[in-house]
Amino acid sequence: MSGIRPWAKGPFELLLHAEDHLRSGGDFDRRIALISFDNAIEVAITTYLSLHPIQRGNRQYQRADVEQWLNNYHTKLDFVECECTIRSLALGIDRASVIWAHDHRNEQYHGGNKGTPEIEVLRIIRESALWIFGFLFEVSSPQEELEREALARRPSIPPARERRFDVAIDSKYGMIQICEDDFYASELIFSVDPVAYRVIGARLLAGDSEEDGEPE
Repeated sequence: MSGIRPWAKGPFELLLHAEDHLRSGGDFDRRIALISFDNAIEVAITTYLSLHPIQRGNRQYQRADVEQWLNNYHTKLDFVECECTIRSLALGIDRASVIWAHDHRNEQYHGGNKGTPEIEVLRIIRESALWIFGFLFEVSSPQEELEREALARRPSIPPARERRFDVAIDSKYGMIQICEDDFYASELIFSVDPVAYRVIGARLLAGDSEEDGEPE
């Protein structure tokens, strides 16, 4: 993270976490990516407003204004618009689209429609999160920083799921509920630890082979 100042690393880690899941490509990963990119927007704004003025270009704000901006998601976006006006810069996000993507994120927690997020929703929230992070923390190329760090942390040959392991794990453990939503056990295990996924899958398959074989 050569271009990221120490106080901006927390919000950047959220972006990186979201990017890792987005690149994994599974349905579960896309849900987590949406939630994490959306959270990254709020965390970036909250972190920036909590900094000492010297860490944000000596910009100072009235305490009452800060308290109002931190009130909820919409008021945090109010701050971003206000800050653009102060800096005489154009707003680099489409607020209506960001709110639309944020509403999709809320569906993952509270709504009845918890399907896999569409690519367009993920594109909007990702681009918005990157722009807000770069704008607030004065990172000229947040996309390049994210790309560099994501590639550095991923193995050269990413692990892949195998149907035989999926079938073995799901036959044994079935569905698991998280945040009022159901996921296949194989999907969850692979997302958390691909190595454990293969070990568990192989062990279950070996056990099935022993049961199917002739007794000695």
